[in-house]
Amino acid sequence: MGTLDGRTALVTGGGRGIGAAVAARLAAEGCAVALTYAASRDRAEKTVRGIEEAGGRALALRADAADPAAVEAAVERTASALGSLDILVNNAGIFPYGDIGDLTLEDYEATMAVHVRAVFVASRAALRHMGEGGRIISIGSSLAERVPGPGISLYAMSKSALTGFTKGLARDVGPRGITATVVHPGSTDTDMNPADGEGADDERALIALGRYGRPEEVAATVAHLAGPGGAYITGTSVTVDGGVTA
Repeated sequence: MGTLDGRTALVTGGGRGIGAAVAARLAAEGCAVALTYAASRDRAEKTVRGIEEAGGRALALRADAADPAAVEAAVERTASALGSLDILVNNAGIFPYGDIGDLTLEDYEATMAVHVRAVFVASRAALRHMGEGGRIISIGSSLAERVPGPGISLYAMSKSALTGFTKGLARDVGPRGITATVVHPGSTDTDMNPADGEGADDERALIALGRYGRPEEVAATVAHLAGPGGAYITGTSVTVDGGVTA
């Protein structure tokens, strides 16, 4: 018996990296899982196959997080296909990098659309289906708490917005028995930031544990917050960064 038997979840950006690990972990705990992808259809379908081969239930939905109509439609399709929606994990993300003088208004709009507007749209839509015990978990970044170098101002700003939104959301939905939290990963070994990539040694030097995190380690924290252990955790953030913000 899993801790999430009979529950349903939607993981945005769930086809790869942290999102795929979260989807797999929730499924392993008994969740039926829908995951969205923007372009990586093959990876999303591979994640679904892995869940199904392990005895779980999953489906992949194409939905660009930058398109609010697509985000809302993905929530509705999840609730319809799975029969309910208990857990929303706002994970879809991009990584704008550059000096503030080189970034454009288009960079700003794209980043805020994916990291902030999509979270607002998905959360609002999901709440139409959630009852007591519902969970809204957003994936932020340790860069929302500490920025160790240049070129990350826009990314850090967008991820910082999740903390304020989550605190307010927790107040809004607390009377309904629904929780809202943020998980802030640090350097995590994914294709967006590989542990053997350029600059990885510089990142490792900032980490108290001296190594990159694994997507599964972030997923374990999400699963805890989504399960019985997270019932009294709301309006706050949990940092999973190996001590980079210590």
